[in-house]
Order: sequence, then structure tokens, then C-alpha cells
Amino acid sequence: MTLPPAGSLHEPAESFYSRWRALNDWLRQHRSLWQSAPFMEPVPAWTRQYPDLARSVADLSDPDCQALDEHPDRLATLAAQQLPSLAAYADLVALPTLAPAAQDIDRATLPEVRAVDMPGRKRLQSGAFAASVRPLEQPVLDWCCGKGHLSRTLAAAGAPSVLGLEWDASLVQDGNRLAARLGDPVSVREQDVMAGDLELPAQVHGVALHACGDLHRQLLRRAGSAGLPRISLSPCCYHLTDTERYRPLSLTAAGHHQALTLSRNELRLAVQETVTAPARVREQTRLVSQWRLGFDGLQRELRGCDDYLPVPSHPARLVHEGFAAFCRWAAGKKGLALPGDLDFDHWQAVGVERWQQVRRHELVRHLFRRPLELWLVLDYAVFLEEQGYRVRLGEFCDRRLTPRNLLLDGVRVSDTPHSPRSHP
Repeated sequence: MTLPPAGSLHEPAESFYSRWRALNDWLRQHRSLWQSAPFMEPVPAWTRQYPDLARSVADLSDPDCQALDEHPDRLATLAAQQLPSLAAYADLVALPTLAPAAQDIDRATLPEVRAVDMPGRKRLQSGAFAASVRPLEQPVLDWCCGKGHLSRTLAAAGAPSVLGLEWDASLVQDGNRLAARLGDPVSVREQDVMAGDLELPAQVHGVALHACGDLHRQLLRRAGSAGLPRISLSPCCYHLTDTERYRPLSLTAAGHHQALTLSRNELRLAVQETVTAPARVREQTRLVSQWRLGFDGLQRELRGCDDYLPVPSHPARLVHEGFAAFCRWAAGKKGLALPGDLDFDHWQAVGVERWQQVRRHELVRHLFRRPLELWLVLDYAVFLEEQGYRVRLGEFCDRRLTPRNLLLDGVRVSDTPHSPRSHP
């Protein structure tokens, strides 16, 4: 099979596990910085463990916070002045680009006249993904394909045919309608990919663009056991899993005597980036966060208990009704009685002040988003190697297009799964 020529850097067989192990050890070393949740803990324990680092971030201006959150490499450099071991960040997260030249991406991206019903950002992501996995030599199996936006992009980029699997019947109907209307060699089939009796077609190239959590892990397992000739995926939403504590997928990584196990909340940290969110959405998120923190301070006083009290997702209407309405709604959900003379302005101010603290403490935690994501995907790479695949791992687009820009691309080179490597 011909490998894509662009960015086809293939690391030595041992390097994926070596990189995973180095990340695992570095994350364990700094676990106090990322395991605490500043939203729930007014004074995270690490601020006492590393007081110089805490003072350094406390002195940051709001514009500095925003800039550093968007440029974690600069944040790592700044934090390393107080905690030198954080200087390893850049080397630990460095990856090659798997994207070809811009003109090749443009050719693989559907023109707007053919991208019917396709959001603009999805059109560009699909084009970048398709360009990065060309040439497409086998029929394609598009995992969790939705309306088939990626399916139609891959068909136009040279795939002989594409079969999409999607559980939502309305999306299946829309996908087949669009493919027929545009004359694409694409068909979409209604299918629960988590079903135990699912049988994969033979000799197909399995792909998934931003399939969530257990869905993309199911593709890795099923495609690997079926011996598909090629698997290409960009994972997303790692925290969407039925597992209480996540353990590595590969036997090699799972067998490491100090392998991390992650809670869903810790897995969620890997995808907590908003570089693509509109300014309006960011502003609304800031406002609601301040309200939640204000109510958190209020509920601690009302209950006489200095513990966080989770509040469910709020109705959208509350954003337009103000802080007092939010507090009444949240108190009702948690069975708390609010005093008639409650000073809502005071508690709203408490929320604003807490948000300033949380933002700076979260900044340190956010430094570990990409390392945690790469810890997960390097484990996937080792898993595919164990299944007999030669693997590429890198970025298929700029993170400004999507923070979930990792591409794992495996080509089957052995019919016999590899034995897990020995580990210390």
C-alpha cells in the first residue's frame, strides 16, 4: 500500500511507547497541578505546594491570561521560571504536520457549491483530513458519519466508494439524499457501531473524523481485530465513556507499573479548549461561570459547609433573566431556601472575584490539556502497532481550525498482532 507522501514521518518502532512513557511520568510528576479543579476548590492545594508559581499567575493581567491560554508554549516558558520541570512541555507535545501543501488541501476540500448543508468549518476540516490521508486506494468505511460530509469529501478526493455508518435514522436519510442529489459514490447505512453483532466489511479503509470517546475506541478495537488494511482517525471527546476510571488501551502501556488511570473529569480536561468559539459564546460562558461561582459562595454560607455543590445545566432563558433568577433556579434545584433579604449584588461580586482567581488557577491546569490528549493518542498508536500496523501520528490542520487536529493513521503490515513489548 502506498503511504501518503506528505508528512509521512514514521517514527522508529519503540518511539511511540517511549514518548507515551515519558509523558506518563511527566504527568504523574505534576499531577497536583492538573488533578485539582479550581472551580470546585477556592484554594487548590498546589498553590501551597508551589507558592512562587501561584504568585506569578496571580499577578497576570486579563489580556495576559487570554494570550497565555491561547499559547500554551509561552505559558510553559513562563511557568518554568518558577518550576523548571515544566520546561519539558515543548518537547513532550511536539508533533510533525501530516498536512500536505495548501494547494493540495484546497483541491481536496469540497467547493462551497457542492458542500450542501455542510458548515464552513466542517468543510475545511474534512478537506484537510482528506488531503492528509491521500492516496485513497481502498473503499472507505466512514465511522459515525452523520450526514456524510466527510464521506462526500473523501469520495471527491479519490476514494473508490464510501460506506457511512450512522445510528441516527434522520441523518442517514439526509446523507443518502445528498449523495444521490450530487452523484457521489456514497451510501449511508443505519447502524449502531457499538452493537456486539456488527460485522465490518473486508478490505476497507476505516476512517473517523471526531468520533467521540468510546465510539472512536470501538473503531480501533473492531478494525484492528478485523485486520482492516488501513485505519485513519482524528479522535475527540475522550471523556464520553462508560468506564469510571480510564486505563490505557494498549497492553504495553496498561502494563506499565505506574500507568495513569483517569476519571471522566480528568479526561474532559484534554478537550477544554475554545480557540474556535465565537466571542459572543466566550462572553456568555464567562458570565455564567461568574454566576455559578457566586452561587457557590452563597450555598457554602447557607449550608455552613465549605464544599462544592454541583448544579445541573441551566435553561438557556436564564442567561437573559439575570443573576438573581439564576440563584433562585439553582437553589430550587438543590432544595435550598434563600433569605428574603438576600443581597444578590454582593454574591454576584463574590462570583466575579472568584472567577478572576479561578481563571488564573485554571491557566496552570490548562497547560496539561495537550499533554493529556497526546498521552491518550500515543497509547492508541501503541495499540495499533500491537495489532500489526505501521503508524503515523501528527497534526492534519492548524489548531485554529480545530483544537482536535491530531491524526492517527495506521497501515496494516502484519497479519499477526505484535506481542506487547517488555516494560520496566
